Amino acid sequence: MTAATDSTPFPQVPETADAVLDGLDPEQREVATALHGPVCVLAGAGTGKTRAITHRIAYGVRAGILAPASVLAVTFTNRAAGEMRGRLRQLGAGGVQARTFHSAALRQLQYFWPKVVGGELPRLLERKIQLVAEAAARCRIRLDRNELRDTTSEIEWAKVTQTVPADYPAAVAKAQRDAPRDVAEIGQIYAMYEQLKRDRGVIDFEDVLLLTVGILQDRHDIADQIRRQYQHFVVDEYQDVSPLQQRLLDLWLGDRDNLCVVGDASQTIYSFTGATPDHLLNFRTRHPNATVVKLVRDYRSTPQVVHLANGLLSQAVGRAAEHRLELISQRDPGPEPAYTEYADEPAEAEGTARRIRDLIAAGVPAGEIAVLYRINAQSEIYEQALADAGVPYQLRGAERFFERAEVREAGVALRGAARAGGNDPLLDDAGDLPSQVRAVLSTKGWTTEPPAGSGAVRDRWESLAALVRLAEDFARARAGATLGDLVAELDERAAAQHAPTVQGVTLASLHAAKGLEWDAVFLVGLTEGMMPITYAKTDEQIEEERRLLYVGVTRARLHLSLSWALSRSPGGRASRRPTRFLAGLRPGSSLPGARTAGGGGGIERGGGSRRKRRGTVQCRVCGTTLTDAGEMKLMRCEGCPSDMDEGLYERLREWRSDQAKQLGQPAYCVFTDKTLMAIAEAVPSTDGELASISGVGARKLDRFGTDVLAICAGQDVGGGAEED
Repeated sequence: MTAATDSTPFPQVPETADAVLDGLDPEQREVATALHGPVCVLAGAGTGKTRAITHRIAYGVRAGILAPASVLAVTFTNRAAGEMRGRLRQLGAGGVQARTFHSAALRQLQYFWPKVVGGELPRLLERKIQLVAEAAARCRIRLDRNELRDTTSEIEWAKVTQTVPADYPAAVAKAQRDAPRDVAEIGQIYAMYEQLKRDRGVIDFEDVLLLTVGILQDRHDIADQIRRQYQHFVVDEYQDVSPLQQRLLDLWLGDRDNLCVVGDASQTIYSFTGATPDHLLNFRTRHPNATVVKLVRDYRSTPQVVHLANGLLSQAVGRAAEHRLELISQRDPGPEPAYTEYADEPAEAEGTARRIRDLIAAGVPAGEIAVLYRINAQSEIYEQALADAGVPYQLRGAERFFERAEVREAGVALRGAARAGGNDPLLDDAGDLPSQVRAVLSTKGWTTEPPAGSGAVRDRWESLAALVRLAEDFARARAGATLGDLVAELDERAAAQHAPTVQGVTLASLHAAKGLEWDAVFLVGLTEGMMPITYAKTDEQIEEERRLLYVGVTRARLHLSLSWALSRSPGGRASRRPTRFLAGLRPGSSLPGARTAGGGGGIERGGGSRRKRRGTVQCRVCGTTLTDAGEMKLMRCEGCPSDMDEGLYERLREWRSDQAKQLGQPAYCVFTDKTLMAIAEAVPSTDGELASISGVGARKLDRFGTDVLAICAGQDVGGGAEED
């Protein structure tokens, strides 16, 4: 197998130009040696595209065909540009410009502005949101913080698609775009925003591209100067180019065709920002003599993961689907993807946490495991499940659930209502706890129906809706619970989430996972309405959701788990269906008129734990089948009489607090409250009896068992805990 990426972070600089080509596979070598005319590289996930294009530039420089200063390589993030520069230095090709579109344009604008306009370039507006807020106020349109963010994003979309304020409503209709509010109002705010910028002599990041385009169009002498400087262009992630970026690229090129583009239409997932794969798909039409190379050797994922990825795209429709790449894994076989159906969301989160804990115990580093979901509001239940399992985690691309502004605001409002009690008029018509929470949160933006479209307003609603669902579950589990009890529960949960930052399992949205990879990936919440998301209406939007799932699948190197829950909460109606994208791929499913695909494995029910299945756990008092995770831990219904030794429970809590302080960890990392209650009810006297209690695994038995059994026996416990 030929490696697709460098095996060491500090490889030796190749001695000759030919040595630069060593280790490339045949297709990568073809890319590296195609140095003249237009070149289009269609590169699938995990096929080593960055390696191919950096070796192409380095080979051209080392062979004397390309002058380093004449090459401009552009990509979309500073991280990617920095990685490209680092690889080029390692290959002996320093001096090549590798920048983002904005960085390259800003550099040119700063240099030519005094000559074209005179004086210094106007100040760059770092954050446009404040000026958008002022523009809305000038238009007498009230925007809350989330509407403000969404309106700002709409203005950015309009500018990168080269849409002026007057044309914004028509452009939205043509693009079938879900605007966050009335399009006429946004167009009005957009126009006022542009006026305020002109009045104050400032420009924004989109203006950097627009002004550079304007100068190159109007001043042929400057355009010729830039074209003399840069003779050769490379564009990475070409499927994400916006119309404005493509216009700038055309002006840089002029009538030349020394251009190499790299992309994969099947990984286009940012159309809401103005990105379009059309430029990639039309490249061969615009450049009939282009050299086209397909990279399909996947060095990242096992054949089992690649088989599923290919199967997802085989069902795709539309232009991007016509250009899909059939990946061929170059890795040894691995485990089949695991498909797991759970009764409810808490069971899915707990089952995922157990599987992750097993992987870590088997030697997979926590930092090489990821849980990926469609929207950030899904993170809270997985944060809690991992915390309960004692598994460290980190959030990528989102704040922790209890640190989100809307969640903090909601907590303040709920706390105030709890203190006011019956004196709060908001609660006059609210008879039970969930109704009280809904009444309070309705003042913060929660509604019975979700807002249309996506964006910050929708994210805020999802966070508040998660709190409403939490209140419903809390009231169901604790009959007679008050608003004050719920606030205390929220405080306890929030405190548990504020553990010291550690390297752990990554929790991320599918969008935030683009460009990353892990040994093990858990794709969760794969139900209709979430994947595809409920506001994806058009065929194009549905296909982008399919591509988003494809991106998630191709993040996995070895272990891949896909799961869904049939209901939201324990005991709820099992009305949900697995995502349509897995039809014909997951075992036991099929497409109308299509043969069943997918390899091996099978659908597990309830999570595949070595413990008893959820459906077999019965209350030890009344014999009722238990489905709630907390009740299952106690082995009894929440409302059934408890024979818990209250004194023992308090001694265990005091001991747990001391242990947590000595270890520098949250209390839940020692034992959760439910586990302590179960211990205080069972009063175990042997290792076996203690080990039989849910939440006491082998690791915790070995670590804390002696102390716990001593406390249960009425003995005093001294000394401290030792870190594992």
